[in-house]
Amino acid sequence: MELAERVKNLPPYLFARIDAMKEEALKKGVDLIDLSIGDPDIPTPEHIVEAMKKAVENPAHHRYPSYKGMLSYREAVSRWYKKRFDVTLDPNTEVISLIGSKEGIGHIPLAFVNPGDIVLVPTPGYPVYSIGTLFAGGENYFMPLKEENNYLPDLKSISENVLKKAKLMFINYPNNPTSAVASRQFFEEVINIASKYDIIVCHDAAYSEIYYDDEKPLSFLEIEGAKEVGIEMHSLSKTYNMTGWRIGYAVGNKDVIAGLGKIKTNLDSGVFQAIQEASIAALETDENVLSALRKTYQERRDTLYEGLKEAGISAEKPKATFYLWVKTPEGFDSTSFTAHLLEKAGVLTTPGNGFGDPGEGYVRFALTVPVERIKEAVERIKKSL
Repeated sequence: MELAERVKNLPPYLFARIDAMKEEALKKGVDLIDLSIGDPDIPTPEHIVEAMKKAVENPAHHRYPSYKGMLSYREAVSRWYKKRFDVTLDPNTEVISLIGSKEGIGHIPLAFVNPGDIVLVPTPGYPVYSIGTLFAGGENYFMPLKEENNYLPDLKSISENVLKKAKLMFINYPNNPTSAVASRQFFEEVINIASKYDIIVCHDAAYSEIYYDDEKPLSFLEIEGAKEVGIEMHSLSKTYNMTGWRIGYAVGNKDVIAGLGKIKTNLDSGVFQAIQEASIAALETDENVLSALRKTYQERRDTLYEGLKEAGISAEKPKATFYLWVKTPEGFDSTSFTAHLLEKAGVLTTPGNGFGDPGEGYVRFALTVPVERIKEAVERIKKSL
C-alpha cells in the first residue's frame, strides 16, 4: 500500500528518532539519563489533579465537548492573559481551545495556506512548523536563527519577493531549542512587516512561564498592533507539568481564530470537558507554586551550566525555557556528539541539526531530571571526554 506523497516526503520526525535511540539503549541495560525531550518530570500540581478527579465524575462532561472549548475555560484563559500580560481578550471570539499547542500549530496552515504559498519558518525550530506547512501544500522559507543575531531571524534579509508571497510567519519566544528571548523591538519589527505584506503571525509562546531571575518574557499580544496581524498559541503542558493532558489554546485576531476553528470543527471533536475544568484550576494556580517550579529548574540550569563549563563545553546560560543550547566540542558534529554522549556516558540529548541545518554544531539538553541526576550526567560527560 503506497503512502501519499505528502507523507513520503516527510523527514523522519526528530523525537520519534530520539525515542528509538532511548529504547535501544534501555534494551542494552544502560542506566540512561534522558536529557533529550522536553517532558517535565515533576508531577502535575495536586490541586489540578483533584479538580480533574471531581470533574471526571460529572456525567455532563462525558458527552461531546464544544469544538472551540467551554466558555468557562475560555473565560479563564482571558482572565489569565489580563492578569499576566494586561492583554484584554474576548472569550467568545478571540480564544479557542487546542488539544495541546502542537495541534494548533499543525492545523493553522490548513486554514490559510494554499498550495504554493510561502510560510516563514524559524530554523532551528520546532519541526511541526515546517511539517504543518508541507501538509497544507505550502512552501517553507526558512529563517536562520544565529548566535550573532541573538537567535532572532534577520527579517531585513528576506527579499520583498518572498514577503509578497508569504501567507504565514511562525515565531517562537522563549525559543525552543535555543532558549533565546525576544525583545519588544523585535516584536514591533514583526508587526510592521506583517502589516505591510498582509502576513499572519503565529507566535508559539509555550515556554513563557519558564523564566529565571524574575525576567518575565513578553507576550506578542502585549505589543501595539499585534492583535491586528496574528495570534499567540499557548500550552498548559510546560507551565503546569501537564504534557500528557493535551490542552492548550490560541488567542488573538478573531478572524484567524475563526479560521482555525473551521479546521478544528471538521477534524477534531474538542478537548474532554473534565480536562478543561481541571485546566481552569490550573490557570488559577497560586503564583507561589509556579515560583517554586521555576526555582527547581533554575537550580538544575545552574548545575548543568556550571558542570558543562568545567568540562570545557560552551553554552549560554538561558534566561528562559528548560533547555540548554550547547556547542559541540572540537572534533564533533551534532550527530557524533549525541552518539558519543549516549554510548560513552549513557546520557541522551537531542542533536541540534534535527531542528534544522543551522542547528548543526549544537546539541540540546533538557532540564527534565532531578538535580542529582544532572550532577551524575555531568560527571559521566567529564569522564567521557
